[in-house]
Amino acid sequence: MDTATNNAANDSVSARDKLMRDLKLVIKDAEELLTQTGVQTGEGFKQAKAKFESTLSTAKTELGRLEETVIEKTKDAAYATDKFVKDNPWQSVGLAGVVGLICGLLISRK
Repeated sequence: MDTATNNAANDSVSARDKLMRDLKLVIKDAEELLTQTGVQTGEGFKQAKAKFESTLSTAKTELGRLEETVIEKTKDAAYATDKFVKDNPWQSVGLAGVVGLICGLLISRK
């Protein structure tokens, strides 16, 4: 795996982890908002609602960025694969055969 591919994979994992943290924060804020709704209707509720809306907005933004990144990386991978197959058709056939053989061996063991 080359450095660019490795960096892209690390960026994707990092973005996914950040999105998961943001979504957990949204859930936590939603629970807090529900708790505040039952207890208060004044300033505490307004603060909890504002915090929830802010966190939700951040999560939506990050989800949009992650989606764009995934689409871009998928297109790059598809292009690189297409180029490799066109430039090296026999190596591609051999590689596919080896992968198929390994999968067949693994499946037959079970």
